[in-house]
Amino acid sequence: MVVDKVNLAEKFALFNEHWTPKLVGKINDFEVKIVKVHGEFVWHHHDHEDEMFMVIEGSLTMQFRDKDVVVHAGEFIIVPHGVEHRPVADEECLLMLIEPSGVLNTGNVRDELTVDAPEEI
Repeated sequence: MVVDKVNLAEKFALFNEHWTPKLVGKINDFEVKIVKVHGEFVWHHHDHEDEMFMVIEGSLTMQFRDKDVVVHAGEFIIVPHGVEHRPVADEECLLMLIEPSGVLNTGNVRDELTVDAPEEI
């Protein structure tokens, strides 16, 4: 078994595209992903999976139908399954996601931002 650390800055430097999660680790039946975001994502929900969004750099506004929550670097938010939400970033924001393996990034919606399987980097 190989045990090694992951340097997030090095991993983020490997790609430039937005809204395309990259797989950087696995914990049991969960995946650790990183993603660069900018602009508005699609409104969606996940029927069975909760999601954790941790802001590494920048800030993220998590929009819900009844309120907005601003999440800054060093903070995270957990979106419970079944809750409709839309991530928005006015400037580029770097995120780490922890979610069950196989979660579709766009949840119940399929569009041009859908990533079926994240690339491992």
